[in-house]
Formats: sequence, C-alpha cells, structure tokens
Amino acid sequence: MNNQKELYEIVSHFDIEGIVAAIEPMGAGFINDTLKVRTAGSSPDYILQRKNRNIFPDVPAMMENIVAVTGHIRRKVVEAGGDPAREVLNVVFTTDGLPYWRTPAGDYWTMCLFIDGSVTYDRADTPQLAYKGGEGIGKFQSQLADFNRPLAETIKGFHNIRWRFGQWDECLARDAAGRRASVAREIEWIESRRGEMSSFWALVENGTIPMRVTHNDTKISNILFDAAGNVMCVIDLDTVMSSTSLNDFGDAIRSYANTGAEDDRNPDNVSLDMEMYRAYTEGYLSQRRSTLVGSELEHLAFSARYITYEQVLRFLMDYIDGDVYYKVNAPDHNLVRTRAQYRLLQSMEEHYDEMCGVVAE
Repeated sequence: MNNQKELYEIVSHFDIEGIVAAIEPMGAGFINDTLKVRTAGSSPDYILQRKNRNIFPDVPAMMENIVAVTGHIRRKVVEAGGDPAREVLNVVFTTDGLPYWRTPAGDYWTMCLFIDGSVTYDRADTPQLAYKGGEGIGKFQSQLADFNRPLAETIKGFHNIRWRFGQWDECLARDAAGRRASVAREIEWIESRRGEMSSFWALVENGTIPMRVTHNDTKISNILFDAAGNVMCVIDLDTVMSSTSLNDFGDAIRSYANTGAEDDRNPDNVSLDMEMYRAYTEGYLSQRRSTLVGSELEHLAFSARYITYEQVLRFLMDYIDGDVYYKVNAPDHNLVRTRAQYRLLQSMEEHYDEMCGVVAE
C-alpha cells in the first residue's frame, strides 16, 4: 500500500469536493486495494481504489464500461424521481476528465462517491436475504434491459463454455502435472455433459438467448441497502460485461443455494437448498420477469446447472494443470472443490423439474 503522502497526491488528481481529512484502508481487498477518503465538514466521502492490473489488464476499457452502465442507470433513476446520489454508483472523474488516474509507475487508481448510511451483508444465510439478493440483481438488470451498447470484454471468455472447452482440451493434452490418469472418472463427468452445455451456449451465440449487461459477481455484499432494508444499488462493477443475463442468475444460485461449502470435503453435505433457490428466484423475478424474453425464462433454471458445471470444469482443469490459477491450501484442494461442485450439480439435476416449476409459477 502506498504511503500517506503518495495517497494524498493521488487524490489531488480527482475532482472532489471539500478538504481531505483522512485516507484509511477499507475492506479486505482481495483483488483491488480499497481506501476510504474522508473529507472535512459536510463534504461527501469517497472510495479510492487501485485496480489490479493482473486481473484487469485493460483498466481504461473497464472504466469505459462502468461509466456507460452507471450513466444509463442514472438516467433511469432520475426519470423515476429517485436519488441518483444514492441509487447508482457515481464515478468521480479526474481534473483531466478521465475516470481513472494512471501513476508514472503504471498503476491505475479510480474513485467513486461513498454512499453514506448504506447497509451491506457479508452473506445471504436466510431466505429473506436470498430474496433481497435476487431483488437487487433483478433490479440492476431490469434498469439495463434496454442498454444496447457493446461493452468491452474485460475478462477473456468469462462464462463462455466454447472458450473454456478450448482451454480444457489443451489442458488434457499437456497434462502438465501428470495428474490426468488419476482423475479419469472426473474427466468423464465433464465429457458426458459437453454436448448439452455446448447446445445451451449455441443459443447465446445465435441470438436465441439475447446478450445483455451482466454483473458477473452477484454476491450479496455487492448490493447496498438502506436502513429499512430496501435495495439501493449494485456496486463493484469491475466485471460488468456483455453476455447472457442468465449467467448472473445461475452463479447466484450456485452460491446462495448451496447447503455446503464450495470446497466441502464431505460431498454428502452439499445439495441444492430449494427454499433458498425459491426465495432468490422470487426476488429476482419480482424485478425482472417483465423484461425477460421467453427463451430466457425457459432456460433460467438451467443456467444454474450451466454455471455450476463450468465451475466443476475450471476447478478440475486447474488441478490437472498443477494448481496455477486458484489458491490452494492442500495438494488436493482443487480436486476437493471439483467433487463438491459436482455434487451440487448432481443435486440441481435431481431437482431440475422442481426448479423449472418455481420459475413457471
């Protein structure tokens, strides 16, 4: 982390109100370095971030996405008579009119308005919170349902199973860690569903399932609520891209409705929690149903299977490659993750008719 003198110098390049009183670390900072900029008196506070160039190699393109999306939502909020200072993330520009500051060392810093009085939750552990999580992402997507500008691909091939299968085939061919032979059963899990998953993605490629704005990180901590528990806005927009909005729904179900841990060593602990699934789906569709087309509703439940399958593939691929992408705490950690996610996938397949029934209701 930069020293205080450097941080004050970085802040000086942004067009903010008031005088800076303090700059303090904020949050865990797993990807970006995040700080809160406190100002004196009644001036607003701000969030300052150094973007991780290893994860996001094209920060200007990422920020262009964010500015376009938040601008669209802001217009919707104003049209509805809402408060654009609290109901959408507000990017702060530099004195040069850019949405980022690039240091001589090549680091990219960005800033947004801090929304005072907002409430966040670390995890959704009740059906009530699952409903609110679905409502938050549904509202975000609904506000952007008529957004028709292409967005930059900030993470190559994210949720694109055709791209993942290309990586998978190369992984099996090189067998970098010499582990392929030991996971023949797990490889068969992937191959036996390859056609089904490819067919789903083909519907996205040919336009049957439309391309939308997707958030791609739908955990509940990325939704801000007011003190009364009402959804205010969605934050952490670094991964906003163009894809099928079903990806966001499927990934949320994978995390919200799993009775076990993502890396549970006892797969018997892992299953689909239908109460949490129903709650999230109801919250999501309360905001989104009117802006989804028939092909999206038809494949909404399947998207949870698709995203979970993709995660099985990615964990197994990393295990075969020798654990080069995900952090591990044991030699078999990625294999444990693979098996836990596969059990969740099986549970989704077992409950699939019921999942579809919830959507139909």
